[in-house]
Amino acid sequence: MTQFVRSPCVHVCVLDDQEICTGCYRSGEEIARWGRMTPEAKQEVLARCYEREEASINFIPVTPVSR
Repeated sequence: MTQFVRSPCVHVCVLDDQEICTGCYRSGEEIARWGRMTPEAKQEVLARCYEREEASINFIPVTPVSR
């Protein structure tokens, strides 16, 4: 069974000086390869995106909502 991993794209496609998208925090290479990646590789990219976002000056912590 193939696991679907949603793209982190938020349609703010601007690469900074380090070639990292300021919207989704993927590298230019990660963006280009996304459609050909395995679900496992996509999960690894998402983990790196979260780390990059957390390290950025734009990080706004969000408290999860309990349901």
